[in-house]
Amino acid sequence: MRLRELRRLYRIGAVLLQHGLDELLPRQWQPWPIRIWRRSLFWLRNRHPTASQGKRLRLAFEALGPVFIKFGQMLSTRRDLLPPDLAEELALLQDRVPPFPGALARQQIEHSLKQPIEALFDDFDETPLASASVAQVHTARLKSSGEEVVLKVIRPDIRPVIDADLELLEALARLVAWLVPRNRLRPVEVVREYRKTLLDELNLMSEAANAIQLRRNFEGSPLLYVPRIHTDLCRENVLVMERIYGIPVSDRPALEANGTNLKLLAERGVEVFFTQVFRDSFFHADMHPGNVFVSYEHPDDPLWIGIDCGIVGTLNRADKRYLAENFLAFFNRDYRRVAELHVQSGWVPPDTKVEEFESALRTVLEPIFAKPLAEISFGQVLLNLFNTARRFNMQVQPQLVLLQKTLLYVEGLGRQLYPQLDLWQTAKPFLERWMRQQIGPQAAWRALQENAPFWLEKLPQLPDLVYDALQQAQRQQHQLDRLSHQFQRQHQQQGRARYLLGIGGAVLIGSCLLLESRFHNLGVCGIVAAALFWLAGWRAMAAQRH
Repeated sequence: MRLRELRRLYRIGAVLLQHGLDELLPRQWQPWPIRIWRRSLFWLRNRHPTASQGKRLRLAFEALGPVFIKFGQMLSTRRDLLPPDLAEELALLQDRVPPFPGALARQQIEHSLKQPIEALFDDFDETPLASASVAQVHTARLKSSGEEVVLKVIRPDIRPVIDADLELLEALARLVAWLVPRNRLRPVEVVREYRKTLLDELNLMSEAANAIQLRRNFEGSPLLYVPRIHTDLCRENVLVMERIYGIPVSDRPALEANGTNLKLLAERGVEVFFTQVFRDSFFHADMHPGNVFVSYEHPDDPLWIGIDCGIVGTLNRADKRYLAENFLAFFNRDYRRVAELHVQSGWVPPDTKVEEFESALRTVLEPIFAKPLAEISFGQVLLNLFNTARRFNMQVQPQLVLLQKTLLYVEGLGRQLYPQLDLWQTAKPFLERWMRQQIGPQAAWRALQENAPFWLEKLPQLPDLVYDALQQAQRQQHQLDRLSHQFQRQHQQQGRARYLLGIGGAVLIGSCLLLESRFHNLGVCGIVAAALFWLAGWRAMAAQRH
């Protein structure tokens, strides 16, 4: 590790100790020499002895910066895995990160747009509307139209901090890969994928493009609304978009007061996720509660509102197909099919014994499915699946990391809104319908429609293509005939060589016997004849090689 990475590692350890987070470790992981040594470091003692563990954890993540804040955001959605006090405190990370001064935001906006704020906007509010780990948001009105907008501004000097953390993570990943060379988690690849995702989030032009694409995908949809982006006012560190008014999805009392149909809202959240993944191959991969709102209008027909499209994920056709089939196999408890799909997709080694994998899956998952489906956490099922698959050398798929995280977000939100949410019953019809569209008559007709223009374009060239194909087939047949003739000739020469060498050997043996008899002269002649036979045989073999 380089000096800068060692300093950052020390900083992380110091912050954790200063917030007393070492107390979260099990007692058996804290032998008495370590406890005595820790207490002797008075400058690293717990500075928040009266604060709850959840608050100390939140403050530590805030002190460590955006990489750790985002980790806390993900944890806050898993209320089935965390104690309530930890989940509640980590939820505050989503839009309550301490802001930077509004004057700095104004200065950065004016520098990026190369104009004074007053030339483009009215009523610019230097007090941020929200402050997140990477950027913060200010409100204003467009001078040209009076439309209410929000301006998202990247935190100044945030890049060096993120680079330092990412370099440290990569160094630790390389160390783990070196210590455990056959590590199934592929730590280096996972960290590199995380680096790409996080750095993309720092480029607000990339976020603008993602938001435009997501808005186009759900144009006129009753499921999801994405605010309009003002691309002419967007830069790499400044983004301007339509201001929306909605209820934070985490504010259940406000949703109930507005008369929102929480059951339908939760089910639509699941449908939004699967639609993005399987219909569009383009999904919002940062759907924590701070980025999701619900429209005040039509509470009986609730509409999701998604913002902050800095992190998106994509899947190729093969991954989508295998993923959908895996989900359906889960729903049908077809463990044999799950095992076969893992082998076919390359997620486990090809020499994996399907029968053993199937048996292991059944042993782990059947006790879970003994409960009513509405009480089963899909995220917990996936966790058990991955733990089982790792025993069979399953490697983490970097392209699926964002998908797994997003699915955990969606289930966490759904359970929070409507604890009786049956994710299985909501998702299964969607996936069955999607699979029918992929492999049924509809898929064949759609493929025919998509390829018809290309085929019509090539139709005039069809006679020439057929003639060229026939000519090429004829040339290949001539080559095959010539190779077959050469092979037959070589085979004949090989047989002749073996025959001559065999005759020569037999004559030599007979001649040696004659040398000890009264036909001595005849034996000498036989040896000469044997030598001639061998010479002819070796010449035949030499001709075969050439």
